[in-house]
Formats: sequence, structure tokens, C-alpha cells
Amino acid sequence: MKEKKLSLTSQIFIGLLSGLVLGVLVHYFLPAGPFKDRFLINGLFQLFGTGFMRLMQMLVVPLVFFSIVTGAMSIGDTKRLGKVGLKTLAFYIVTTALAIIIALSFSQLTNPGIGLNLSEVKTAQTEIAKSAATGIDMVLDIIPKNPIESLTSGNMLQIIFFALFLGIILASLGNHVPVITRFMNEANEVMMTMTFNVMKAAPVGVFALIAKTFSDIGFDGFLPMVKYMLTVSGGLAIQLVAVYGLLLFIFTRTNPFTFFKRFSPVLGFAFSTASSGATVPVNIQTLEDMGVSKKISSFTIPLGATINMDGTAIMQGVAVIFVAQAFGIHLELSDFLTVIGTATMASIGTAAVPGVGLITLAMVFNSVGLPVEGIGLIMGIDRVLDMARTAVNCSGDAVVTTIVAHQEGLFNKASLYKAKSVDEEDYSNLDDVEI
Repeated sequence: MKEKKLSLTSQIFIGLLSGLVLGVLVHYFLPAGPFKDRFLINGLFQLFGTGFMRLMQMLVVPLVFFSIVTGAMSIGDTKRLGKVGLKTLAFYIVTTALAIIIALSFSQLTNPGIGLNLSEVKTAQTEIAKSAATGIDMVLDIIPKNPIESLTSGNMLQIIFFALFLGIILASLGNHVPVITRFMNEANEVMMTMTFNVMKAAPVGVFALIAKTFSDIGFDGFLPMVKYMLTVSGGLAIQLVAVYGLLLFIFTRTNPFTFFKRFSPVLGFAFSTASSGATVPVNIQTLEDMGVSKKISSFTIPLGATINMDGTAIMQGVAVIFVAQAFGIHLELSDFLTVIGTATMASIGTAAVPGVGLITLAMVFNSVGLPVEGIGLIMGIDRVLDMARTAVNCSGDAVVTTIVAHQEGLFNKASLYKAKSVDEEDYSNLDDVEI
């Protein structure tokens, strides 16, 4: 009898848990020295963890570009594409605003900054610009002066704008440009297949990333900030269960528990990498297995990875209350409204890479006069929270994509309720993909 092969999903979760355990053991029980610091943490863990992340980041720009071009082409009708785009954008903005409101409201109940002894908190030096671009500048910056330069620099909003424009033009020309159209479709297939081959290294990469994180920080850095961390985690949980769960049920009549059970591989991968961009291909593939057409997901998921940062918005809302209370600064209702508007705008164009939420947090702090130096209070423990909020970011992208696909008649709900278990979902069939 042939022994059942362990799925990639199971391997990734095993790598995550094993890395966490090993990282904690290394932090507390392995004495400092060349073996621990140079060979293990900054050697093997750094090599395999960062190496895997660089492989994923290598694929993000071409994958997003070809995905959006082919997604716009596949939708075809420019009126329908415009309707899908506006609907998706509206959902993303609303869920982000709700995330900030939840964060501010929940923080008022937990008071994360009250009673904090600042001398006990590990701080870090912050050198973050205190000036923010105007609204007009942000809009104009979406239009690339040189699309090739945008591709090489990884400016995701400009890449999305150019790819969307190109896809619309190719869709309108139809059979007049068969060579370019075929090239775009085949290039997208190549990038997807390349991504899935890189994904075979995910268990090792995830193991190394988690092991390095917990080898560095252990649990010591968490203790003085436990109230802040619990508040952020609570806000993320409310957003995931209440907001996304209700939206799924209201707009698609889908069982949220079934949805997130099938979606759990993406949650685990997003948590491990802390990068929405690196999670794009896994998100698209998993949603396709769950019945969401790539005609929608290949357009909405890359867009969401760039402009929909609900988890980041929750962190920023909690951080505002935390720093204001820690420094004894009183905030008025107008300040809260300003935070909601600024944090929503700050999430648009945020790079889908680890830790970038701390950079945009400076813009939010400036909008209500909080000291930017307060960001240094949370930098020491932000890595783990960054991992958690990335999982929420990717969940928001998937939920909105599913709702839009359902409304466009491109969501096969029966695929979601198949008897196929999470552990049976893997990428083993990719060895047979023909390019």
C-alpha cells in the first residue's frame, strides 16, 4: 500500500511550529557565542529564511503585472471591468475604515498605554520623515512617468495602473493583437508555475524565518508591552471574525467557518512571511480551489495587496491610543476622525513588504500631533504583530474578492463545500503543468 504523501500545507504548518519551538529554545537555552549568533541565527536561519523571502519577492513584480494584465483582458468588457474595479475599491476602503474604528473603540476599553512605565520598555531609534505627501501628490504619483522604471523600482501602484491600462487596451483590441495577447497569457502561466516551484521550498523558508524571529526576541521583549499586543490581537480577531465573517454571510450566504478552514494555508503562509506581496500567488491559487474565478482574483488580489491593509490600519489605530496614553496626550473627537481618514489614505500605496506599517504610522502620528519618537516604543515587538496583521490583510483581500466574484456570477460555491480537506490541498499537481 502506497504511503500518503504529506501535503505542502501540512509541511508549512509543521515548519512554522518547529521554527517557533526551536527559536525559543535557542533564545533561552543556547549560550551566546559565535555558534549561536554567527553560525545559527545570522548564518543558517538568515540564509534560508531571507533567501526564501528574496525568491518570493523576485516574483512579485512580474507576477502582479501579468496577473492584472490578463485579469483585465479576461473580464473583457470595459464597463464590467470598471464596475468590478469600483466595487472592489469601495469594499477595500470601507473595510479599512471599519478596521480603524474597531481599533480606536477597542483601545478605549483596554487603555493599552495607561500605567506603562516607559523606562521598562525597549525602545529603538527612529529616523522617519515627518512630512507627508498631499492628497493631490498621492493621486498623481499613481501615474508612472516611465513604466519601465516603475517595474524596476517596484512601485506597485504605478505598476497596477500601467498593467490595468494595458489590459483594457488589449481587451478592446481583441483579435487584432493575438500575438501580444497570447504572450501575456503565456507569461502569466510561466510566472504562476515558477511561483509554485518556489513554493516547494516554503516549509524550509518558513521554518528559518520563524526560528530567527524567536531566537532574536524570545518572550522577554513582549512582557512590558503585553497590553498593547493583546489590544492589537483583539482588534485583528474582531476584524477577522466579526467584520469579514458577517460580510461573507451577508453578501454570499457562505459559512465563514468553512471559508476560513479552507483558507487556512494562506493564513499560515502570510503569518510566516509577513508579506502580502509574497502571499499573492498562494492567495489566488487557494481561492481558485475554493471556487473563485481567476478572472476576478487575478485582478483584485494584487490590487488588495497594495491598497487594502486592514490589519495594518488596526495596528495604527491602537498605536495612536497607546502612544497618546503613554505620553499623557489627550485626543479629541476631531483627532479620532482625522486618524480614521489619514490611516485609510496611508494604507493606499503601502508596499506589501514586512514592517512597512511602521513607516506609514509616522503620517498618522503627524496628523494628530503625536511624537513620532513614540514609534520607537513598539518597534522591538512589532515583528510578531506584523506577521499577524499580514494574515488579516490577506484575509480581507480574499473576502472582498469572493464577494465581488459572487456578485459577478464567478464564484462556484459548490467548490468551497467539497469534502476535500485542508490537508488534501497541495500543489503536487503542479509537476504536471505544461507551459
